[in-house]
Amino acid sequence: MTTPMAFQGAIFDVDGVLVDSPHGRAWQESLRELMEGEWRDMRAQTSYAPERFTLAVYQQVQAGKPRLAGALAALEYFGVPDADRLAARYAAAKQEHVVRLIEEGQFTAFPDALRFILGVKGARIPIAAASSSKNAKLFLRQIRLDTFAAEQRLDYPFLHTGMTLLDLFDADTSGRDIARGKPDPLIFLTAADELGVTPGRCFVVEDATSGIQAAKAGGMAAIGGRPSR
Repeated sequence: MTTPMAFQGAIFDVDGVLVDSPHGRAWQESLRELMEGEWRDMRAQTSYAPERFTLAVYQQVQAGKPRLAGALAALEYFGVPDADRLAARYAAAKQEHVVRLIEEGQFTAFPDALRFILGVKGARIPIAAASSSKNAKLFLRQIRLDTFAAEQRLDYPFLHTGMTLLDLFDADTSGRDIARGKPDPLIFLTAADELGVTPGRCFVVEDATSGIQAAKAGGMAAIGGRPSR
C-alpha cells in the first residue's frame, strides 16, 4: 500500500456489504400486506404474487436505489396500475417495516466485512460510508467494534471502548438527499470529495449491480459481492 498507485480512499455501501439488513424482507412484507389489504381490488391487474417477489428480484430491481425510487421500481416490475401515485404509500409502509425490524435486532453484521474494513482502516486508508438508505446510521450505531475486535482477538490502536461502526468512518454520505441515485456516481463522488481523495484513487465495496455501475461511472475501482455470514 505504499506504491504510487496505492488506493487513498475506500467507500463502503452498508446494506448487504457490512450488514445483512432486513430491507429486502421489509419490501416484500409491506407489499404483501398492501396487496392483501388496501390494494386487494387491483391485485388481479398485476403480475404480483408473494412467491414471485424473491430476494433476487429485490437485488435486481430495488437494491441500491433511494426509497421512493425503489418503491416505484418494484411496482412497475409487477405492473401495478398508477405506480407513480402509489409509490409513496409503498415507500412509507416499507419504512415502518424496516424500522421495526431494525429495532427488534433482525439483522446481523458480516464478520468478514468487519475484519476487512478494520484492516483497511489499519492500513491508514480513509473510509466513507455511502448508502442510499436513510436507515444506514441505525445499523452502524448498533454494531460495537470494540466487542467484535475483542472476540476476534484483533488489536488496532484506533479502537476504543464503546466504539461503534459509525465511529469508524471519516465521512458518511448515507441517507442524504442526493440529487441522482445509483447507478449515477454522485453519492460516491461526494464521498470521495469529503475524504479529500481523487475518485480514481478510491475503491468502492458494493453488493448491488447499480452500485458497481455507479463506481465505474465515477472512475473508481469496485469490489462486488456479498460477504459470508
